Amino acid sequence: MTEPLVAIVCALLVIAASTVLGPRVGVAPPLVLVAVGVAASFLPMFSAVDIDPEWILAGVLPPLLYSAAVSMPAMNFRREFGAISGLSVLLVVGTSLLLGLFFMLVLPGLGFAWGVALGAVVSPTDAVATSIVKRTPVSKRVVALLDGESLLNDATALVLLRTAIVATAASFSFWGAVGTFAWSVVVALLVGVLVGAVNLAVRRRVTDPTVNTVISFTVPFVAAVPAEALGASGLVAAVVAGLVTGFRSPRELSPQNRLSDTQNWRTVELVLEGAVFLTMGLQLRSVVTAVERDHAGVGPAVLVAVGALALTVLVRAAYVAPLLAALDRRVRRGERMQDRLLGMQDELSTPEGKQDTFERMQERRGPRRATERDLDRLSVRITRVLADIDYFLREPLGWREGTAVVWAGMRGAVTVAAAQTLPEDTPQRSVLVLVAFTVALLSLVVQGGTVGPLLRRITPPVDEAAARERDAAERTRIFELLRTSAEAIPEPPELSGDPTPEMFGVSKKHRLTVIAAQRSALLDARDNGTFDADVLAHVLATLDASQIDIEMRGGPVT
Repeated sequence: MTEPLVAIVCALLVIAASTVLGPRVGVAPPLVLVAVGVAASFLPMFSAVDIDPEWILAGVLPPLLYSAAVSMPAMNFRREFGAISGLSVLLVVGTSLLLGLFFMLVLPGLGFAWGVALGAVVSPTDAVATSIVKRTPVSKRVVALLDGESLLNDATALVLLRTAIVATAASFSFWGAVGTFAWSVVVALLVGVLVGAVNLAVRRRVTDPTVNTVISFTVPFVAAVPAEALGASGLVAAVVAGLVTGFRSPRELSPQNRLSDTQNWRTVELVLEGAVFLTMGLQLRSVVTAVERDHAGVGPAVLVAVGALALTVLVRAAYVAPLLAALDRRVRRGERMQDRLLGMQDELSTPEGKQDTFERMQERRGPRRATERDLDRLSVRITRVLADIDYFLREPLGWREGTAVVWAGMRGAVTVAAAQTLPEDTPQRSVLVLVAFTVALLSLVVQGGTVGPLLRRITPPVDEAAARERDAAERTRIFELLRTSAEAIPEPPELSGDPTPEMFGVSKKHRLTVIAAQRSALLDARDNGTFDADVLAHVLATLDASQIDIEMRGGPVT
């Protein structure tokens, strides 16, 4: 009993030390943890570490992906959803098929289906590994693309892995595989939305922040386990539950509950991410030993892994280049529409313009009569489209951003865990597992170790004065919205005489009502994409702090 406890304590200390010391010496913490894991594997107590891959796939990844989804700006995810979908599905499938052909050619006797299975293992980028790029000077759109891709592509890869394994049997059906994939995604979406909604409904009624956070720890598993039982993707279900929670929680949960969530989930993320990379390093020695025992040596497997990693980067570059061109065409098309949309927005800002627009809508609808609600929806849609156009023009994706998207697509925990789920009767199984481990390790070392210097080298100097001016203008617009929202709340009746608890209660209730109105206005603006997500998040956090401060000065407001 003592040895496991000592190992756990040492692991926690190593994770904390790598997080603090890694950036100071210019090395990403995941690389430090892998190196420590490899070194620890030579100690007698860790010489035969065997981690069940299901612990990673079913026990570690759902909470990590759920937490990442909760903290991801929902509006940025919506704006980039088309590109994220392509990276998560089309790129993974295309890379897996090309890698399948490559593995079939360089590993005699493997076969195309098993090659695709290994290709599916090494194709997805990893949410934990791509966290390295967030410490570099990179565009917000690049971060959104990488985050969104790594949230969703695991499901594509794992479904494709299962399909490829089934394809080794004679009963394989292409359309059956397509149907399986569709079922996996659709059911996961439904389960994730349901769990996210129920999660908020339950936690809205729990006032104790500690209990509320404990409940939140169960959410990713409550979403993932039923989805897997129904033959769907548990990871997609956990991600969707996280997106629903992150989007609705500012309206549904109290500031105390959300603050407790944020602080505790950051700790959970740190520990789980560190554990993943430590165990990756710990298992590497046993994987190498298995290959040396079953085959001639590790040299050929390492060469195959080098070729596979180079191919994944080339395929990714070949996909990203036309993707960025397509996104640029969409931006130019939106720019051409901008004047027309601004004219429509101006028209809807006056009673006469609203009436004219309403009458035109009535004529176009024919038998189905337009309503005031249709007019409101049109106004919101125009506002959102204009905000999207401004965002895309302000954050263009050029060759520098394309380079970041290509080079920051690293492999990690999913590749390592998925490789170990290959059936025991897989041809040359130990070699395939070593190839997957080596691809993940090389990706972390080569890409993760160079992405920071590369991006700092190609990123042009930031005009600090212009950035400050832009942020100041953004904050001025936000504060104007806050002022307008506050003025819409009627002042409480003045109570004469000396200050009393009743006067304090009235004043406190009024201030909390103002904060609630301001938060609602900011969230409406967030939904429309009117302001920068980071600036808006900071202002919302300031409102939360003000509310917590007011509520701590006395009892609850009735």
